[in-house]
Amino acid sequence: MPTAYENAGVSVEAGYEVVERIQQHVARTARKGAGGIGGFGGTFDLSALGYSQPVLVSGTDGVGTKLMVAKAAHKHDSIGIDCVAMCVNDIVAQGAEPLFFLDYIACGKNDPELLEQVVKGVADGCMQAGAALVGGETAEMPDMYDADEYDLAGFTVGVVEKDKLIDGSAIEQGDVIIGLPSSGVHSNGFSLIRKALFKDGGLDVNSRLEELGDETLGEELLKPTKIYAKALKPLFASDVLHGVAHITGGSFVEKVPRIIPEGLAAAFDIDSWDVPPIFKILQQYGHVDDLEMYNIFNMGIGMVLMVAPGSVAEVVRLLDAENEPHYIVGRIVKDNGARVELRHGI
Repeated sequence: MPTAYENAGVSVEAGYEVVERIQQHVARTARKGAGGIGGFGGTFDLSALGYSQPVLVSGTDGVGTKLMVAKAAHKHDSIGIDCVAMCVNDIVAQGAEPLFFLDYIACGKNDPELLEQVVKGVADGCMQAGAALVGGETAEMPDMYDADEYDLAGFTVGVVEKDKLIDGSAIEQGDVIIGLPSSGVHSNGFSLIRKALFKDGGLDVNSRLEELGDETLGEELLKPTKIYAKALKPLFASDVLHGVAHITGGSFVEKVPRIIPEGLAAAFDIDSWDVPPIFKILQQYGHVDDLEMYNIFNMGIGMVLMVAPGSVAEVVRLLDAENEPHYIVGRIVKDNGARVELRHGI
């Protein structure tokens, strides 16, 4: 067989092996409407779902330099969950049901065993979200990346009935804000995390800190981003949500005002939930002030829901039925110059 391409650093045979290895993981994500993989494009039959006025909601994202922590820890089987979560949680915040997902992996050398671990994580995330993995791409680029480097990004599409789309326009003064806990730092702020803990702090992924109990620092940082799709689905069906915000980069300070109508503000009682120890560690090692912490990290809250006072009991009931922990974390108030207020008590 000709070897010119392999001599240039690209292994066609390894690419074929990756495809063989990931078939089993892709098959686990099958759902109604999804076509199979293998064609030039992934297909999805929207008519199979019975929506009358469907609006498609899409999102794309990656996992940033959390990949560097995965590389240092030699753990690649959950980073794909992060990729799915970062995309899916954004569209869920608008009331959308995730339908399908595609991934893109760029690498310096095609390592079939490693890439199978990555795609396994993607498939795990798709199953948590209820989305089918309908396609993807692996690009081997030896002059772009070192042999042991890779990057991961994804793209998802969901659907919602036109009159069920959540855009924040229903939010009113007096609405209650309910917070859903995060699973850790999720996938934001890792450039600061790595600088504060590893570069400046002298720690590494095997470090053990008393505050983290039995877990290493790497295990804590690599906890997969929580996916909220299934927990929120019953709430969407009940029409009890006025607004939803996914707390990612920009966190409370930037993300929440996106959905709040002019003239209103979100007042958070930052004593109303338990901030996980990792954030206190990050603040100490990074010498980060309180406001910046709430502008970079989720601080233990991954999603916030705006709910009319009369609907709180129903929302709590539905969340309890899904075994989804929750906190009453604030209220919507009149805007007095700050779209987000961080208070000790409301």
